[in-house]
Amino acid sequence: MANEPRPNSRPSIAVNRRSAIRASGVCLALPWLESRASENSTAEQALPRRMVCIETNMGILPRYFFPEGEGKNYQASSYLSRLSKHREQTTIFSGVSLPGVTGGHAAQKCFLTGTPHPERGGFRNGVSLDQFAAEQIGSETRFPSMTLAITNENATLSYTRSGAPIPSQKNPRQLFQQLFVQGDAREIEARVESLRQGRSTLDFVTEQTKRLHQQLSHADRSTMDQYQTAVRDLERRLLAAQEWEYRPKPKVTADPPPENNDPRQFVERSKLTYDVMALALQTDSTRIISLFIDTTVIHNITHHGNRPEVLAELKGHEERQFDALNDFLTTLSEHQESGRSLLQQTMVLYGTCMGSANSHSNVNLPVLLAGGGFQHGQHLAFDTDNNYPMSNLYVSMLQRLGIEVDEFSTGRGTMRGLEFLNS
Repeated sequence: MANEPRPNSRPSIAVNRRSAIRASGVCLALPWLESRASENSTAEQALPRRMVCIETNMGILPRYFFPEGEGKNYQASSYLSRLSKHREQTTIFSGVSLPGVTGGHAAQKCFLTGTPHPERGGFRNGVSLDQFAAEQIGSETRFPSMTLAITNENATLSYTRSGAPIPSQKNPRQLFQQLFVQGDAREIEARVESLRQGRSTLDFVTEQTKRLHQQLSHADRSTMDQYQTAVRDLERRLLAAQEWEYRPKPKVTADPPPENNDPRQFVERSKLTYDVMALALQTDSTRIISLFIDTTVIHNITHHGNRPEVLAELKGHEERQFDALNDFLTTLSEHQESGRSLLQQTMVLYGTCMGSANSHSNVNLPVLLAGGGFQHGQHLAFDTDNNYPMSNLYVSMLQRLGIEVDEFSTGRGTMRGLEFLNS
């Protein structure tokens, strides 16, 4: 393609927040710089909003998650009491589910897409919430989004517009290196050359699909158009990644996390990943993160049959998961950006694909949302027999990111009872 950067050239960086880097028709907005916040009329305009989406795939024991009462005066459950210091920054949901998302464990791939009936043959997923957001605001950071997982398998929460799964980064140490280890000139050029080759491959794919397009039926053309949209999006991301390679990575004082690939230590691995996620958000390396926490290693005890000793064991694992989440929220709340905490600017969605893993139920999902500038401190209790669409929450989250949408997936409006903070 035209205007390839020269091997030793680096894009110039203007200091004005509204400046942008332009190359090959692609605009890259500068990341938020605290020292330049005064250039905006208000701190609210200067501070970026961010989103983190976390799913644990083996359910959450409802009896220890859902609170008593509703509204502001709810009584925290056993699990929620572990997040008590963040109560005023958290909304708890009950009586919600993703319409049509059935199939027990098969639903885990639809947590952020809301695409119905993943258990059916020929199922094709839709775009995930994080990737839809990254399409709109991802160009503003080095990494448009980060797709992470605590698993030893090929699992992900993130899907492209054509429904293709996006491979996850499963190693927090390697993630740390991607974020903060610059590499020498030779390593940079090797990465840039790999990106160029990827773009050349997409050029070939684009040419071939153009030739095929004329031979397709109307329905197949629509499918192909979706595919080409995904190709163009990937092309833009590759070009953006190529430009970012010539820019210095942020420096942090933290040490790289240790290696840990033991599936039995999913909580410890979650903590390591949370630490790197916090650094990624603090340095504005990305504003969109998805994290899939695979707890399949305890699958057998999720079928507890209400046996007290099994419930006690499972509760112990889940309590430690909420402790890890609490630590992550605390880290975000303690980091300040121009008088606001990072948690105030970052939505953290935490939930599961099953309301009851014991019965493989996909209704009445245990879900919470922390931070991000909403009027929190409440329990929004909906009908447990006729669930409220959780996909409406996704519309609210997209709007909070500044993305002008009224629908997403099966969501046909914003989440009732969840309002923005005015400040």
